[in-house]
Amino acid sequence: MAVLIKSVTPRSPAAKAGVKAGETLAEINGHPINDTLDYGFYCYDRVLELNLVTRKVKVKKKDDYDDIGLNFETYLMDEKKSCRNKCIFCFIDQLPKGMRDTLYFKDDDSRLSFLQGNYITLTNLSEEDIERIIKMKLNVNVSVHTTNPELRCKMLNNRFAGEVLRYIDMMAKGGITMNCQIVLCRGINDGEELKKTLSDLTALYPAVKSIAVVPFGATKYREGLPKIELHNKETARETIEIINSFGEKMLEKYGERVVFPADEFFVTAEMPMPEGSYYESYDQYENGVGMWTYYRESFLEALSEAEYEGGERKFSFATGTLSEPLMRELSEKLSEKLPALKLGIFPVKNEFFGETVTVSGLVTGGDLLKCLSAHRDELGEAVFIPKNMLKADEDIFLDDVTLSEVREKLGIPVIPVSDEGCDLLDRMLS
Repeated sequence: MAVLIKSVTPRSPAAKAGVKAGETLAEINGHPINDTLDYGFYCYDRVLELNLVTRKVKVKKKDDYDDIGLNFETYLMDEKKSCRNKCIFCFIDQLPKGMRDTLYFKDDDSRLSFLQGNYITLTNLSEEDIERIIKMKLNVNVSVHTTNPELRCKMLNNRFAGEVLRYIDMMAKGGITMNCQIVLCRGINDGEELKKTLSDLTALYPAVKSIAVVPFGATKYREGLPKIELHNKETARETIEIINSFGEKMLEKYGERVVFPADEFFVTAEMPMPEGSYYESYDQYENGVGMWTYYRESFLEALSEAEYEGGERKFSFATGTLSEPLMRELSEKLSEKLPALKLGIFPVKNEFFGETVTVSGLVTGGDLLKCLSAHRDELGEAVFIPKNMLKADEDIFLDDVTLSEVREKLGIPVIPVSDEGCDLLDRMLS
């Protein structure tokens, strides 16, 4: 596949070699260029011969890692690959109608797994793709869910979903490192099935570097989909016990726990969160594994060194109901150390998706406004919110309400803060 060059960065190696926008890149040093992975991999050499279809050009770089300066229409140089599955637990299938189009796109692209940490099911890949991953030494994140081939076909609603599990073994033998995730559906892939899956995956250590077990989540729009019960206190405790039994074995044998439950399991089980050492290098942080502990320890460490001698100030923090206990604890610790600083906690009930959805990243602008407007006189001089409530590249909530609209209607600053507790404290002190 030849790729159209949209622009050439001025004074870049490609510009100095005379490459022009509008030309078409077909090969680098004789290797066909199909996408951004090919482009990055074959651009490594210091001297490159570019086949531009109509002519060939030599490009010289100062350093092996220098970018040669070609820019393409899209980040991947072609279209993102969409998911071929119809998973029984898919959150996107539980969205209401009328939301922005990008929210309905199901990504299952191995290139984004390497470049951005996205999880893939492997059902979009061929053996040739796996061989390319091994050749390029591309570490990936894999949505496994179960290593029972028949059950995986049923869970993903894809007759090839079980067959492609062999790709995990191929990548392990090829030296590829994988982070794996299991979306745990009660009564389906938990219990003995979970034990089998963890046994199979931990046997591939260190190729399987870490495994996150996260609970199935349901919205109120789950019409026409298979019935799946949510985890309760008892099943959450049973799940943690299974995960920790594997974790302890791995810790004893290899010095690393490898297997981790999501924070939500501890909240549902009404069990205390583990200390930071439990999560080791936080490999599954983006999967909601260790977020609670990391935030708490970051806040308390900053608080231990904090000083404040000014007058009394009052702020608020709005978040999903899942993290309400954590934030109330931190608010109390703040009052003990710095009595003049007050932090009110406002858990936002998720009426948009349903109250079983409790994470802050799925709080909408409308629900946030409804919650805070009812307590307008209690908010203080500013409201802090987790940054993950907003789109990554834009100050807009899932329901297309903008941050500016929320600020205008409340009449006070509404300030996004990062997932490090120290950031919240720094903002209050400044």
